[in-house]
Amino acid sequence: MNWVMLLAAGLFEVMFAFCLGKAKDSNGHETYFWYSGFLISLIISMALLIKVTETLPIGTSYAVWTGIGAVGTVLIGILFFKEPIEFWRLFFLFTLVLSVVGLKYVSH
Repeated sequence: MNWVMLLAAGLFEVMFAFCLGKAKDSNGHETYFWYSGFLISLIISMALLIKVTETLPIGTSYAVWTGIGAVGTVLIGILFFKEPIEFWRLFFLFTLVLSVVGLKYVSH
């Protein structure tokens, strides 16, 4: 269950990065909507991370959380913000995913 909560925390990290990107591209009252989404996502992500670290090692939890956030944010950038798809970006993204999966398997 803790790993599911950690996954959710990472996905909320991706959500707050997405909201920041949308806020940057918006104007007027719409900007406040995206910044509100950022704050809500940030609070949920941090609360879940805090809860998870009560039972999982802090180093593993933080590394997996940031890994999910990094991978998700790069994918969001590619899919929604027209960031380039380049071989080396995908290569290092893949190695990051392997590292996160490896940390999960070596953590008890």
